Amino acid sequence: MGGKIRGEDFRVAPRRRVDLTRWPTRIEPAYRSRKHYQALLGSHVDKLSRLQDLLYACNRHALLLIFQAMDTAGKDGAIKHVMSGVNPQGCQVFSFSHPSSEELKHDFLWRTTRALPERGRIGIFNRSYYEEVLIVRVHPSILEAEHLAEKAAETKSLWRNRYRSIVDLEDHLYRNGTRVVKFFLHLSREEQRKRLLARIDDPQKNWKFSLADVRERRSWDRYMKAYEELLGATSTAQSPWYVVPADDKKNARLIISGIVHEQLKALRMKYPKLDAKQRRALKRIRRLLTV
Repeated sequence: MGGKIRGEDFRVAPRRRVDLTRWPTRIEPAYRSRKHYQALLGSHVDKLSRLQDLLYACNRHALLLIFQAMDTAGKDGAIKHVMSGVNPQGCQVFSFSHPSSEELKHDFLWRTTRALPERGRIGIFNRSYYEEVLIVRVHPSILEAEHLAEKAAETKSLWRNRYRSIVDLEDHLYRNGTRVVKFFLHLSREEQRKRLLARIDDPQKNWKFSLADVRERRSWDRYMKAYEELLGATSTAQSPWYVVPADDKKNARLIISGIVHEQLKALRMKYPKLDAKQRRALKRIRRLLTV
């Protein structure tokens, strides 16, 4: 890395088969020490804060950040640290767990579509509609609660059709000014084991421990297969997936913040310019204020 973070190093190319065993879960860190990490992250956060102000002032685009990962991969920490300097009024964070009875009465994109960010804002999905091709695929019995039409529930076409719906949605968002950037925090099974043990051994982390995490760990290989397929099927030029090595939480945060900065900067935003009439109005107001 040499301190330089390039999003393209972690980006999943469109329409490419993904083999996660070939993607590292740990790489050479971009920081030399804890102090250096804090300085780098602080610099990234400061740049993001300025770009967020510009995003709001420009009011032409929205940014949607999607975080997906296995349990303990560090999604919450990444969101907390990367967005620490962002104005809360310009940022919306939503976490999606088990759907409610009302949400189950609608199509699988309905509940997340209602939470999309408006222009000028950054939206963050901690888990998302991608759960519908992850946990539902690993545990297909969940489909029974969704009351799908018989034809829609045919497993041969179900996942392919859901990938298509997702890509169509993200293409629609792109055409209408919302940039969708997706992060898969790639954690090794061994690192997850260590983090689960830490939650048991540290009294201050006991509240984070859940037996459900251990049960889901048994389906690790099935989850990896589901992730491989969705990454290959839904990473596009307009709405890319980034596979972020997550065994080192600090380095993962630097990678994520660097990519978010790249995406915002690529919008080439400018502060709105006043026309002649507006400038004359400001001059009149200024004269009134200086009397």
